[in-house]
Amino acid sequence: MQHIQADTAATGTGVRARPRAVLPALCATQITSWGIVYYAFPVLLPHLTAETGWSTNAATAAFSLALLISGLAGIPIGRILDRRGPRAVMTVGSAVGVLALLVVATAPNLIVFTLGWLLAGTAMAATFYPPAFAALTRWWGPDRIRALTIVTLAGGLASTVFAPLTALLAEHLSWRATYAVLAVVLAVITVPTHALALRAPWPPAPPPPPTVDRTRIPRSRPFLLLAAAFTLSSFAMYAVVIALIPLLIERGATPTEAAWALGLGGAGQTLGRTLYASLAARTSVTTRTVTLITLGSATTAALALVPGPVSFLVLLSILAGVVRGNLTLLHATAVTDRWGTTHYGRLSALLGAPAHIAAALAPWAGTALAGPLGGYPHLFATLAALALVAALLALMTRTGLDRRPLTKADLG
Repeated sequence: MQHIQADTAATGTGVRARPRAVLPALCATQITSWGIVYYAFPVLLPHLTAETGWSTNAATAAFSLALLISGLAGIPIGRILDRRGPRAVMTVGSAVGVLALLVVATAPNLIVFTLGWLLAGTAMAATFYPPAFAALTRWWGPDRIRALTIVTLAGGLASTVFAPLTALLAEHLSWRATYAVLAVVLAVITVPTHALALRAPWPPAPPPPPTVDRTRIPRSRPFLLLAAAFTLSSFAMYAVVIALIPLLIERGATPTEAAWALGLGGAGQTLGRTLYASLAARTSVTTRTVTLITLGSATTAALALVPGPVSFLVLLSILAGVVRGNLTLLHATAVTDRWGTTHYGRLSALLGAPAHIAAALAPWAGTALAGPLGGYPHLFATLAALALVAALLALMTRTGLDRRPLTKADLG
């Protein structure tokens, strides 16, 4: 309870001023940013490789490099967020994202294509969930779980909206023209929204809990083990997202059906996030961490073992999305549940950096491993095993502040 009290004390009133425009704005921009910069890629990948002659491995490696840059850039961006707030970071990041997609769309060769994705990686670090979570954690204080849930509920619709939309555009336009259209949509929605809606004063950070030494947290055993667990879990989760379409096509689905399966998985994420507050109210942070990572392993194993029909595989994709939705909120609250909110941006970036790197490698590594492992079902079985190892590591991450379920004050 100490870190909750510290949050409240920071305002001097017990009620934190919450700028009303922030929540709907971040809902809109998370759907758009994730949907265009991330989820459009697996849909357009078959089109761009067929048209350009670039190998799937090479194109996916460029996308993986973007995710790698995102993880590394997140650390200095987290420090800026702690000090100055999200407005400049997210506005500039959105503009960089637009520029990056235009470079990708017009790339004459694989080198320029890769450079475009490197630029996109910086945009991801400045516009995806971590900066949005930092904003909500500071502005909403003890009510952060509710605010985080609302934004991730919206963000879960990113693939639901943009995977089918991208597939529809690709039926009538080239992959280059599709990316150009999506870049315009990204510019129109995200740049002005971040610039106008995030103007509220950035409140001072609350004092840390008296029992927490921030300088020792990143070197502590729970922090390091949690980082390792999130790294393995994230590798498995993001490899599954990118490999889902080729797995379903390998099992008889059409590209459009596979895109819809990916999109419905996003709807599953939204459903899953509605359940997180209830789970958090009934479990300690260690228990729910182990439970959710184990469920991720189970759904991945099911996709590996079940050959069909396609409708049942779509259902499994939705269930996997339910788990992914909960894991997103688990990552968002991992620092605050254990060490408070004082240095949320920095500590979350440090905790998440290895996981972001693993997520960056996952699309390329998953594609590269599918052949040597004997196909995508065997790849999914391997990913399920990695997630199970992550769950075992998570068992050993208990700290002094994680022995209770979250209270009503935490959940808002």
